[in-house]
Amino acid sequence: MERASANTTAGESNRSRTDGGATTEQTPSDSTRELAVDVVVVGAGPGGCVLSYLLARSGVEVALLERHADLDREFRGFGFQPDVLRLFDGMGLLKEVLDLDHERIETGELYIYGDPCEIFDFDDVPGPYNYGILMEQPPLLELLIEEASAYENFTYYPSTPVRDLVVEGGQAVGVDATDRVADEDLTIRSRLVVGADGRFSTVRKAAGIDPGLLDSDIELLWFKLPDTVAHSAAQSRLNEHGLLLYFGLGGGEVQLGWFVESGTYPDLRAEGIESFRKRLAAVDPSLSAAFPGALPDFEHCSLLHIAPGLSTTWVDDGLLLLGDAAHVASPVGAQGNALAIQDAVVAHATVMNALDRERGRDTPLPEELLRRYVDRRRPDVKRVMRAQRRGEKMLSLYVRHGDAVPEAVKRPLLKAMFGVASKVPFARTRVGQKLVETFMFGPDPVTVDTTWFTD
Repeated sequence: MERASANTTAGESNRSRTDGGATTEQTPSDSTRELAVDVVVVGAGPGGCVLSYLLARSGVEVALLERHADLDREFRGFGFQPDVLRLFDGMGLLKEVLDLDHERIETGELYIYGDPCEIFDFDDVPGPYNYGILMEQPPLLELLIEEASAYENFTYYPSTPVRDLVVEGGQAVGVDATDRVADEDLTIRSRLVVGADGRFSTVRKAAGIDPGLLDSDIELLWFKLPDTVAHSAAQSRLNEHGLLLYFGLGGGEVQLGWFVESGTYPDLRAEGIESFRKRLAAVDPSLSAAFPGALPDFEHCSLLHIAPGLSTTWVDDGLLLLGDAAHVASPVGAQGNALAIQDAVVAHATVMNALDRERGRDTPLPEELLRRYVDRRRPDVKRVMRAQRRGEKMLSLYVRHGDAVPEAVKRPLLKAMFGVASKVPFARTRVGQKLVETFMFGPDPVTVDTTWFTD
């Protein structure tokens, strides 16, 4: 069995992979290759990429597996909270992250029946991380993989879906995968398997872990338009025709969101794209100028099923789940990326301590040592998810029953509620500042443990 020693970046050719300076030629599909590493991370999302980078920089042999050939997805979260910027700064990567195309977000506006109301203002919180960013994920993930690839103990395997866990004596000791680049089956043995492969996690399913999914009454339909349709990086528009969300992404595009009642998307499609465009233009007439070129059909839309959940188990002998694999986040509050990256930071310190405690052994990292990660993260995640659930229920009431409220009642009620909220400097009060800081940095902020870094 060989030790993995290669590193490949996200932009390398799918036809070959460089190993130790030599090119590994494609082999017949009925062959099986075995490798051994300290940690195998499944899923090249924000959590998986951050953890892989931190482990690689700490001298750990780590393999990162991604089922897709590239890092572009139909839908991936694009909001990064101020706490993420603080953590990237702690990793020494903030400058490189901010050099990528992004939109800086300091305030959020809601246009309620045409009248602007400021919903939040990050300037009310002391700096330097008193802003968030909105950006496409692929460039960020490519940056993290490139930074990790500077270390010879890191290997990236694109287009390599995991089929199953390798289990011996009831412990996870690696994964079975298909390396489509080399056209061969691949078994990677490890002391720890990290499932960072999202809400539909193959690792979680293979381990027989219940995702603990909860029902939701609403779904979110996403689509992109030119950024000329938005007046600020983060805004919403609400009137008698519906609610629209706008998020700038940098690079000339803005992502818009439209809530629908669960199960009704097929009906919306059956009405036709022109009918949907008319609904959108009724909320914001300026969108008409972008149609039909920017939204020619429903193939340019992505439906997000809002089904938050909390997995029953996050760690076991030789196994750790993080991000959506451990806790499926709701899009409310755009907390998903922050939760995954915070998980990765805590998992890094936990894994390094476990490896240090188990130095000289070659057995799976024991669950009892990995529980430090669960004890640190699970309470915070549960608090954030409870807040998301409350916001989701309020949105659900509006989407499902808003039409039943007479406009003569709804319009003045909403204007009064949001108008008062925008005029009262709530965030400057002690209670308000604490709530805003919790939203920005989480209930109990974590810190990057740089003492393990080898450089």
